[in-house]
Amino acid sequence: MRIVVSDSRCLIDLRKAALLDTFLRLPYEFLIPNTLFEEELLQFTAIQKKTLLCSRLKIMDLPGERVLRAQAVLRKIPQISVQDGFAFALAESKPGCILLTGDDRLRTLATQHEMEVHGVLWALDEIQRNRLATATTLLCALRVFSADPTVRLPRREVDAYIKR
Repeated sequence: MRIVVSDSRCLIDLRKAALLDTFLRLPYEFLIPNTLFEEELLQFTAIQKKTLLCSRLKIMDLPGERVLRAQAVLRKIPQISVQDGFAFALAESKPGCILLTGDDRLRTLATQHEMEVHGVLWALDEIQRNRLATATTLLCALRVFSADPTVRLPRREVDAYIKR
């Protein structure tokens, strides 16, 4: 089973659209660094976090060499957040995994390291491809994304998805 390492932004956006549980039913193994789970998912209630832990999302402790790798990445690209550095370091330690992120700098870094990288719209495509949600549900999610100024998806792509 392929591994998906996610940053926090994608999980937060999927939760806003009420698709996080659906996303975690996809045929992947889902991983996030432990610090991201503890420090970035602040808007999640204790019950939502417990539900995540009971789902297929695995919280991974980063060993010392991965923390050092994240720090090296942050020194080289200081515009990347600490948590994104940890997500990258975790993804890098899992050859063949998919990095799920909405951060352009992190996407560029992952691409430079020949990682497969996708964002939330790919997650919606996968949900549709696996028939886990109706077209109406996905359209509602896209409208939530479109109306929410804190969701940082490319407007043109979201509009194209809505039309499709």
